[in-house]
Amino acid sequence: MASQVLLVQLVIAVGVTALATALFLAPLSDQLDDQATHRALAVAQAMASDEDLAGDLLRSEPVRDNPVQKSAERVRRATGAEYVVVMDTRGIRYSHTEPALIGRRVSTDPSQALAGHHVRQIDVGTLGRSARGKTPLRDADGEVIGAVSAGIRYESVRDRLTGAVPQVAGYATGALGAGVLGALAFSRMVYRRTRGLAFSDIAALLDEREAMLHSIREGVLALDGHGRVRLVNDEAQRLLGLGRPWPGESGGIGRPVADLLGTGRLTAVLTGEVSGTDLLAVRGGRVLVVNRMPTEDGGAVATLRDRTELETLGRELDATRALLDALRAKDHEHANRLHTLLGLLELGLYEEAVDFVTETVGSHRATAEQIAESVGDPLLAALLVGKATVAAERGAALRLAPGSRLLEPLVAPHDLVTVLGNLVDNALEAVGAPEPGAPPGGEDRLVEVALRARGRTAELRVRDTGAGVPPTQRELVFADGFSTKEAAPGRGGRGLGLALVRRHAQRYGGTVSVAGAEGGGAEFTVVLPEALAAPDGAVPDGRRAASPDPREEEGR
Repeated sequence: MASQVLLVQLVIAVGVTALATALFLAPLSDQLDDQATHRALAVAQAMASDEDLAGDLLRSEPVRDNPVQKSAERVRRATGAEYVVVMDTRGIRYSHTEPALIGRRVSTDPSQALAGHHVRQIDVGTLGRSARGKTPLRDADGEVIGAVSAGIRYESVRDRLTGAVPQVAGYATGALGAGVLGALAFSRMVYRRTRGLAFSDIAALLDEREAMLHSIREGVLALDGHGRVRLVNDEAQRLLGLGRPWPGESGGIGRPVADLLGTGRLTAVLTGEVSGTDLLAVRGGRVLVVNRMPTEDGGAVATLRDRTELETLGRELDATRALLDALRAKDHEHANRLHTLLGLLELGLYEEAVDFVTETVGSHRATAEQIAESVGDPLLAALLVGKATVAAERGAALRLAPGSRLLEPLVAPHDLVTVLGNLVDNALEAVGAPEPGAPPGGEDRLVEVALRARGRTAELRVRDTGAGVPPTQRELVFADGFSTKEAAPGRGGRGLGLALVRRHAQRYGGTVSVAGAEGGGAEFTVVLPEALAAPDGAVPDGRRAASPDPREEEGR
């Protein structure tokens, strides 16, 4: 490619130099011709202005050594002209450089000069090609009695032009040399920039890049040095919710990423304000893993991976592990209770055995029945029953706040399960493990859940007795990736639970906030307008009764 560029530039430099030289010499030749004819006319006018010439012409005969011939030769030698010819009104010569031609008619047309006009021209006469000037000759009364023609050898004009060519050629050679050096420098720069590739190789690489970028299942977003988008593939458009561009649209290319995506953690990661590897961000309900690599021109290339399913599976795995731990503890507790019951029966303490069974079954049944009476949706009720069991195993207590009641059908139970599950998990982590020797389920390790319905609006409140959230962090806790805890082993990162809660709330046009709880701790409040089904069972705003897969939700 560099060789082809060099060849093209050399051809251009030579062509431009030749053209410039020709364009310079052409007007120079015309200028020299004009100057020569002006000079010849000036000689003729000087000759015609002689006061004695008109009288000599009228009194003399067109023969050798007449007075007119002597005056013309004197002027010719003084001015360096090739010839000075004086003629009468018939065009008969009275003077000439060659005396043998005196008395003969001139070889060129004298009509214009005899008509009283000045003439300048390049013409061919008896002495060859010359620059001529002709002027009328007048008597004392102003009548035209003849004409004067003076000529300058055209070879002298060409000699001046030829003499100017070496100087012009020198300038042209210098310009051509500068052009060649510039072409060489530019070709070397092109060679370095293109890694020595040919045009066909670059075209093939471009085709391969386009095919690869639009076929891989990983989002790719490229930014220039000013933070403007210069490349976005199909997967990135899908993950970022940009959609496919219509014909004639750029799909966001050329726009600043902040204008395209808005402010937030994702924009901060893409622009480099937040650095690191495998950074997590949330976009439209999707959990994205972002990696950013700077480029030499000050821009960057970012890759986006959809981790929504992995994050969902990870949370389900955490829930499964918690359930297994609870079942394992229950199994151990159940074995102890069976052994106790067996001992009471063997000792014949039947009444005590009945009281023991009634007390054991009744406490768990009371919790489940209380939740079932207050929560109408089975998924939400099952979540609270399970979380109550997990809380008990952790030495904490989970209970419904007085007056909690949410019996109306839910538009998307899975969304509320996600919101409530994340809030309860955070609350259980906030209350922490009990102190050694402390009684389980004390008021100092309490998680209280309040569920209320106001028309078709669902309101959820989760209060804990933990350390609480400092006022300076009450807005940051909802940012993608923000967490006050270290990442758990085997998990990619933290700071997603509350971010997803806010995303779900915003999807319903609702809000989520955190404040300090009475007596210490934190209280999270989520308001979800139109989260409850309409009285006739219709689903507002096109939402379905069960939340779809997050990718389908984003696509819809």
